[in-house]
Amino acid sequence: MLVRIAKGWEVFFIVDNPFPYSIDRKRYHTLAYQRRQQGYRLDKAAVDAGFSCPNRISRQQGGCLFCRQGSGYFTVDLPLAEQLRRETARLQRKDGQKQKIIAYFQAYTNTFAPLAQLHQLYEQALAQPGIEGLAIATRPDALPPEVIDYLAELNRRVWLSVEIGLQTVHAATAQTIRRGYDLSCFVDAYQRLRRYDIRVCVHLICGLPGEDLAAMEESARWLGKWRPAAVKIHSLHVLRDTPLADWYLQGRYQPLTLAEYVAAAARQLAWLPPETVIERITGDGDKRYLLAPRWSLHKLRVLSEIDRYMEQENLWQGKFFTSQSSVAID
Repeated sequence: MLVRIAKGWEVFFIVDNPFPYSIDRKRYHTLAYQRRQQGYRLDKAAVDAGFSCPNRISRQQGGCLFCRQGSGYFTVDLPLAEQLRRETARLQRKDGQKQKIIAYFQAYTNTFAPLAQLHQLYEQALAQPGIEGLAIATRPDALPPEVIDYLAELNRRVWLSVEIGLQTVHAATAQTIRRGYDLSCFVDAYQRLRRYDIRVCVHLICGLPGEDLAAMEESARWLGKWRPAAVKIHSLHVLRDTPLADWYLQGRYQPLTLAEYVAAAARQLAWLPPETVIERITGDGDKRYLLAPRWSLHKLRVLSEIDRYMEQENLWQGKFFTSQSSVAID
């Protein structure tokens, strides 16, 4: 439907937004909509608690093809309590509005430790002033039963979100990027978390080696059937001192162009359930080490191009999703 708007002597038309979870004409379920529904802003205080990764240590394969330092470059080398004190102060200065702050265990695999160590770190974080919950980034192959049980106990008393990487549903791609676990491992971890009603945020990466637009769409279509609470989408970053950087410099890997990424992300959104919160639609590669794609440094431009593409193509989150295809969690 077209909406006619007059402003002074100017008359212009905009396409009416068919997406029900929008307050800012976005055609996907942004955190902004969730914040308005909740009545407060939920901010993440990112910390590095000194974890490692089973894919880098236990399997002796050096981690994923693209991994440089476990997505923790926003953090600083300080004790956990001091990291949270600084991050809490920064967020409170930045936002100046009603908010809740959660400790975001971001760097590497944040359940890859003995249960006693996890208990000590998580409880220490929750004891810090202003911290009201936890977001824990991990891998599906680092969630043994005793850790799931503890997460379930935490979920009963604080706000909790567990982030797990899927990246792709394609076995050949997973092997190429050295993901280190198969799809059944992801399904098992996801189901065990959801049985305890634990909120799960799943990561997807666009532009993995060998994948075309159809392959990227298929990953989102498959994931949509599981109705995740939240999803993060971003392009594959080529960082210095990684195996992927060697491929790129040798001409073995070509990153997505901005136009290709915009189309991939927009069409992935169309396969996801409309109620799934999109926590991220473009990523932040460390400027000190980012080789490509350089367009990813311009976040506002990327977001604007996604909005433009979705309106031009008449896409919205959930357009291709059908609830009949959903998978039940036992």
